[in-house]
Amino acid sequence: MTTAAPAPSSRDLPHPASEEIRLESVLHALSDPMRLQVVRELAADGGELSCSHFDLPVTKSTTTHHFRVLRESGVIRQVYCGTAKMNGLRRDDLDDLFPGLLDSVLAAAIGQADRLAGV
Repeated sequence: MTTAAPAPSSRDLPHPASEEIRLESVLHALSDPMRLQVVRELAADGGELSCSHFDLPVTKSTTTHHFRVLRESGVIRQVYCGTAKMNGLRRDDLDDLFPGLLDSVLAAAIGQADRLAGV
């Protein structure tokens, strides 16, 4: 007897499969300072953070746009946990597809932040 997969919920968010993640989309997603800030915080945490955790200096609709770009490019995975939308970095997928890319971008972002802060 074969069991059918559960029907997708209206709360299921579309994510690209690992093999569908494109370098151009990832680089585009990481090119925006707000999205890069989100990725830096997720990388530093190492787990999942809710959207409300992030204090971005933009409107709620713009924040939603940034998360959508990150999700649709394959940089993050978003899932609902109750009423919260949780965000996690797809580090394993990105490291498998583009070895060293994420670490290089994060190191460069830290170096730039330090340089701009005069450290």
